[in-house]
Amino acid sequence: MTSTARQQRLARYDFAPDPFQVQAFDALDAGESVLVAAPTGSGKTVIAEYGLAMALDDGKRGFYTAPIKALSNQKYHDLCAFYGHDRVGLLTGDNAINVDAPLLVMTTEVLRNMIYARSRALDTLGVVVLDEVHFLQDEYRGPVWEEVIIHLEPEVRLVALSATVSNAEEIADWLSTVRGPTRVIIEGRRPVELRNMYAYGDKMNDEIVLADTLVDGAPNPKVLRAEAGEASNRRFGGAGSQGSRSRGRGGPGGARYRSRMFPPSRIDMVDVLREQDLLPAIYFIFSRNQCDESVNSCYKAGLRLTTDAERNEIRDIVDSRTANLSDDDLAALGFTTFSAQVESGIAAHHAGMVPTFKEIVEALFVRGLVKVVFATETLAVGINMPARAVVIDKMSKFTGEHHELLKASSYTQLTGRAGRRGIDTLGHAIVVWNPFVTFEQVAAVAASRTFRLSSAFRTTYNMAVNLVRTHSPDETHHLLNLSLAQYQANKGVVEVQARIAKRQKERDRLRQQSRSSFGDIDEYRRLFVREPGERDRTEIEMSLMSLRSGDVAWFDDNLGLVLSTSVRAKGVKVKVLFGNRSLRALTADELVRSVRTATHLPIEGTAVTGHKGQIVDQSDPRVLRELAHRLVRLKVDKPKTPSVTARNTHPCAQDPELKFKINAAKSADRIDRDLQQLVSRADKESEVVSRRFDEVVSLLERWDYVKDWKLTDRGVLLSRVFHESDLLVAEAIATKLLDGLDATSLAAACSVFVYEHRSPEPASEPMFPSTQLRSRYRQIEVLSKRLQRDEAAVGITPHRSPDAGYVATVALWAGGAELADVLDDDTTPGDFVRTMKQLIDLLRQVAQHSPNELTRAAADTAVQRVLRGVVLSASTMPIGGGS
Repeated sequence: MTSTARQQRLARYDFAPDPFQVQAFDALDAGESVLVAAPTGSGKTVIAEYGLAMALDDGKRGFYTAPIKALSNQKYHDLCAFYGHDRVGLLTGDNAINVDAPLLVMTTEVLRNMIYARSRALDTLGVVVLDEVHFLQDEYRGPVWEEVIIHLEPEVRLVALSATVSNAEEIADWLSTVRGPTRVIIEGRRPVELRNMYAYGDKMNDEIVLADTLVDGAPNPKVLRAEAGEASNRRFGGAGSQGSRSRGRGGPGGARYRSRMFPPSRIDMVDVLREQDLLPAIYFIFSRNQCDESVNSCYKAGLRLTTDAERNEIRDIVDSRTANLSDDDLAALGFTTFSAQVESGIAAHHAGMVPTFKEIVEALFVRGLVKVVFATETLAVGINMPARAVVIDKMSKFTGEHHELLKASSYTQLTGRAGRRGIDTLGHAIVVWNPFVTFEQVAAVAASRTFRLSSAFRTTYNMAVNLVRTHSPDETHHLLNLSLAQYQANKGVVEVQARIAKRQKERDRLRQQSRSSFGDIDEYRRLFVREPGERDRTEIEMSLMSLRSGDVAWFDDNLGLVLSTSVRAKGVKVKVLFGNRSLRALTADELVRSVRTATHLPIEGTAVTGHKGQIVDQSDPRVLRELAHRLVRLKVDKPKTPSVTARNTHPCAQDPELKFKINAAKSADRIDRDLQQLVSRADKESEVVSRRFDEVVSLLERWDYVKDWKLTDRGVLLSRVFHESDLLVAEAIATKLLDGLDATSLAAACSVFVYEHRSPEPASEPMFPSTQLRSRYRQIEVLSKRLQRDEAAVGITPHRSPDAGYVATVALWAGGAELADVLDDDTTPGDFVRTMKQLIDLLRQVAQHSPNELTRAAADTAVQRVLRGVVLSASTMPIGGGS
């Protein structure tokens, strides 16, 4: 590639590329794929955009995939700003905009679905950007990334973007094995240096202390001495013991002792951040309620971080972003309080908020109008929201069963937002003291660089039927053995499968070269070219399989009578009687040439057979003597070697490239023999993923979705259902449990597949608006339990049980109720909208794939009834993205 072309692609940027970016450009220009592992904000996006520009220059399409819709929306706006709306499209569950554009932004699941559907949109695909590729370790969504990587055509180049991982070379080796040359680009240096800090309150002087977590790469001795001093106070009653609070279990030694340290309040921390000029800041709290409470506390305490001009600007943005929501909906969402809080420069951000409010917070924070965001960890995977400082409220997180120390990978992800490139010279990551995690533990996590990316690949039911639909059994097992899960479990299998794929391509190329337009080159070789000692075991095996009892045939140079044939695991075995009365059991391994049948000698039903039923009694010497005598008396000519005349008259003899084509065919035969050994080796190696797949297919066969490696009508239906509980949904459709319902009832019934009670408090008894819905749920529940039993029986993790906790809520909303009527203490606006969007996605699938016309119509109507008000607003493309 010329330097001019590169300059044109980079002309949009007002900065010189970093060395790691140049390395990636070089790899892409050389026709390679790239895996870029670099910290957040380091400039991975520039490499992605370079790859997309390459695709356009080559007259091909470029796809940009992101793990979440918010990132897809933001990237769509970013690309539109440069290329224009006519050259960029968007395809997510909510939006389909200009889908034939040369550049298309989508979620990763959409690309996976396109691959399985064999969409024509992939015909001219040149480059695919896989953003946040470390998502492949996500338990539920991770397999999608691997499916895309494995199934994309090999000529499509990948630009895989990842957070900094410690096994990037391993991932790149896997990509190279599966897809061809892939260069790993690792950038460990952050674009803005990170300063790890520790915050605690000191009761000796009632001050908030900010101390460096690491000094020369080791835990700060000042803080370690403070902890040691606390232990002294506990033993001897030193200074600071009066009025100090109990630290509780979890400190050094796990004992209880008095502490002169205390956790600063969130209000105090915001004051410190402001005084230390560390705003804007993201304050991570692993609780939605505590995020909201923190904002309320700061607001009620009179914290105001904005100027009059900033408040006016905030008001204008908020009003424009909420213009499509009714006054009633705004009231139900607590808009007045939300608006007042963001005007003060403080806001919350979590999944319990409606998307419209979250997008407002994102836009205001990026513009520097909101100064502090109290957020759950979901923001760490959200759109680009860099801050000067990141605060982590606690280094432990409740998993639903117990508290767990934050992993180094999570810490890296959270603190990746600290430091704005081009604005800050230093980013600050601040951990707040709490009594359940020691400072040494905090320092160890901050110092760790270990973030190993591990595969979460598993066979879903939808994946299984789509593989059955599009590939043979051997091809399917080959693809599964290429997964990262298999690679990490046993690198040898992946390497062997890759060699098989390469050798098969070479074999196919040679076979093509050996083709002769004059005639059948294989027939010519079989008749005239067989060399001494050369043998074709497959051909010999086939000739043995064609034999039946009573056949008289030439076994190499000896005439024999076939008494019986049997098929064993290692091939065909034939019992043969020869003229000298010897009786031998022959297999293909003992013969040089194919067996040539001469005639047939009737041996059943005669006086001398001594047979038992249809089987000759081979233990009776009289029978064998009589049959050998009859064999010797036969007049059978030995097959003649083809003459030179016959060879010259064969059509292939006229081919001027005959010798070259014979050699090509011989080379292809040798590769076939090599392939047999390679396949045998792969079979003997650990095939964890393939075995799991076989278990899934076995269950699908039992449930009538697959038969003889073909999809039944049920299987075709399942291949089109993309859902966490795909098989349960497909079975509910196939068994007509969703038929005969009106639109509102159908929406309510489908909610049992998408809703999941997440509160640690036990769920209340579900309410059913009608006996019909109660009956349908009970039937779905029984169906689910049957399926779970079968899953457990074959070692498959049982699917999530259906949950009727939202049936009444959905019936109200689909029936036309106001938002205020469906929200309650157990139903947050964000959860409600997210569940409705998942429900709409499922209803659209029912509308497309149900075999019942009335059910399809009811599902279409149900979508319209659910897609309104705040749900419709959340499904509409935000104007201007995150700007």
